Amino acid sequence: MAGDLESRLKGRVQAARRSVLTEDVYERVKSLIMNGDLEAGARVNIYAVARLLDVSQTPVREVLSALESEGLLTKEALRGYSVAPLLSSDEVADLYQLRLLLEPWAAGRAAERVTPAAAERLRAELAGVPQAPEGTRYEDYHGIAAHDARFHDLIAELSGSQALRESLRRTHCHLHLFRIEYEGRRSGEPTLAEHARIAEAVAAGGAQESEAAMRAHLTAARDRFLRIGST
Repeated sequence: MAGDLESRLKGRVQAARRSVLTEDVYERVKSLIMNGDLEAGARVNIYAVARLLDVSQTPVREVLSALESEGLLTKEALRGYSVAPLLSSDEVADLYQLRLLLEPWAAGRAAERVTPAAAERLRAELAGVPQAPEGTRYEDYHGIAAHDARFHDLIAELSGSQALRESLRRTHCHLHLFRIEYEGRRSGEPTLAEHARIAEAVAAGGAQESEAAMRAHLTAARDRFLRIGST
């Protein structure tokens, strides 16, 4: 029986140890970028990273490719990988302009389509991050950054528009914005409070209220990031 299982699945199932190793390398390299230990524009050499983390080159190649797809790294022919530049103030404003066009509509549409199960999913997402962490290292705030991505993705999913959801995913805006700076009480706490207002409006089925709550959240978030960029 065991031999039959192996013959049927050989080559189709990745070894668990390799998977865990790749995940660990991913988080460690991502932390170096998010914390600024690898500065914008810095070259990221596969061999150097492998030696730094005491791993083989194979998981490093996979991880750098994944981080490139997320926009945290760029790749040039004959030069390899480099850390992507931080968003400028103009780029932050432009990104939020796009989000203000898309996400208030998504919130309103989600409210129109809301079900008890959807409302429970929103409440569960909020309950997963009861308070904003105060630390300013990625290791401290990665939980709220992941929550931010999940929350906005959930609203987009509940809107029923797969095209809108994919459009927002491709911007990787949450990674790029949290990379600029995270300040627990000045940005984390307001973010969670604004998310709660959006969730309450959507769960209650109020389309106009949901649109307004999302618009207010995105406007406030934009202003917070632009204030950071101007200091």
